[in-house]
Amino acid sequence: MIVRIMGEGQWKLADSHFAELNKLDDELLAEMEGGDEAGFRRTLGALLDSVRALGTPLPDDALEPSELILPSPDASLEEVRAMLGDEGLIPG
Repeated sequence: MIVRIMGEGQWKLADSHFAELNKLDDELLAEMEGGDEAGFRRTLGALLDSVRALGTPLPDDALEPSELILPSPDASLEEVRAMLGDEGLIPG
């Protein structure tokens, strides 16, 4: 799976990491729905850190289609809310 972090680049992750990312996405969604700004910040950071740690960065000149697009680390709660689908940032 190719994941893009807006403003940073793309990472290639094994599909086996999907469950871990989805768990963090569920936490992020719950914090957003509850208006927990501190929790949202913490979990967004953890989600992005997980992508960076588990994935392999693609070269800057690679133009691979992203299967998943995540917000930048400094995205506001409102910006992320606008990106959300019915299932959060990560479908499934």
